[in-house]
Amino acid sequence: MRGFKLVQLKQTAWAALVLLVAAPASAQANLAEVEVKATQVAGNVYMLTGMGGNIGVYVGDDGVVMIDAQYQGLADKITAAIAAVTEQPIKTLVNTHFHGDHTDGNAPFARNGVMVVAHENVKTRLAANDKFDRDGLPKVTFSDGLEVKAGSQSVRLQHYPNGHTDGDVVVWFPQANVIHAGDLFFVDRFPFIDLNAGGNVQGFIDNVRTVIAELDTQTQIIPGHGPLSKRADWLRLVHMIEATREEVLTLKQQGMSVEQVIEHGLSEQWQAWSWSFINEERWIRTLYQ
Repeated sequence: MRGFKLVQLKQTAWAALVLLVAAPASAQANLAEVEVKATQVAGNVYMLTGMGGNIGVYVGDDGVVMIDAQYQGLADKITAAIAAVTEQPIKTLVNTHFHGDHTDGNAPFARNGVMVVAHENVKTRLAANDKFDRDGLPKVTFSDGLEVKAGSQSVRLQHYPNGHTDGDVVVWFPQANVIHAGDLFFVDRFPFIDLNAGGNVQGFIDNVRTVIAELDTQTQIIPGHGPLSKRADWLRLVHMIEATREEVLTLKQQGMSVEQVIEHGLSEQWQAWSWSFINEERWIRTLYQ
């Protein structure tokens, strides 16, 4: 296995995400220190963690379907990690949305012949970013859903509009009873809802509830950020969003400004959900919109 580790995602992954968001230049400089690790989720589905959004790996009969790509500086480590669990070549790379901690790594794989697939809004947003490596732009796009063949089996891609962004895709591995939720799932943390890129609080809730309705209690969920989870863990996120939104909107209806609501704060039970990127203040501002 060449020193490759099968491990669960630890709390340090949250620290890595905070570093990338808060100080991307220094984080990129530290990529040499990042270890890409893998967890076998079920059967031929794996989750890779390093720095950035969780990567899903589906090993098909004649090739690998990879979900998200983290950062360019990790491409060799990601490739080695996948090679440690299968000899099959990486053939397809799916982006769950356009944010850089999921798409910056597209280009090295594309230059090696991997087909990049994403929702059409992802390509539009990446193409509008002058700093994005053009080699990493999706070559195949879709508007609603798409089935990606992986030998005798397939992976299902489904777009859910205006939640985390306007290009969110959930990836279904039906034979393994596993899904990759992208950033519609931050485990036990206030989520980032990108209001400037089509994100919407109610849409986020609706989309998650729509997906959850199709899951059973044994479905394994690869979240965008955090450890492997189950349906109940995702429901906990929805309940938090609904409860904190009710608190914020009640205070807003009483005439409080957003600054006054921030000063008032949320109930004590939600304090543990705050983290460096989406702290309580930023979450309140998101809900107050």
